[in-house]
Amino acid sequence: MSASAHVGSPVRIRLLTHADLPRVMQIENDSFSVPWSATTFQGLLRRSDADMIAAEREDRLVGYAIAWTVIDQAEIGNVAIDRAARGGGMGRLLVESMVERLRLRGVRECFLEVRESNTVAQELYRSCGFEAVGRRRGYYNEPVEDALVMRLRLAETA
Repeated sequence: MSASAHVGSPVRIRLLTHADLPRVMQIENDSFSVPWSATTFQGLLRRSDADMIAAEREDRLVGYAIAWTVIDQAEIGNVAIDRAARGGGMGRLLVESMVERLRLRGVRECFLEVRESNTVAQELYRSCGFEAVGRRRGYYNEPVEDALVMRLRLAETA
């Protein structure tokens, strides 16, 4: 699947592979104060209920999104963009691509947590249709901070 983020050369969305892990870990470690381990990513790559997609520009991985599904609910667990590629629509492209994958799985609701102070990410998620539905007190470490729980309804319940 090819698409354009707002600036630069075209972006290709594809499935994440084991070969991507060194680059994923660079972006992960640069993006989060408490990054996931390579072991976590390796475990997710083996799970049939996990969706892991990569954004690639000029044959270089510049971002990724991870989600998992239980019955008809999904959680987006991680979205990260290389620092140099931020602000150009890459996050939106990844979130929209992931939501479409989840829709094809039959997901009715998708949840995520986002740092209360991360207003840029919150605005991105809101613009993709997510709404704040709760709060997890002290969810994040380094620094300790609340998480907003956000939800997107992909289909109405019967």
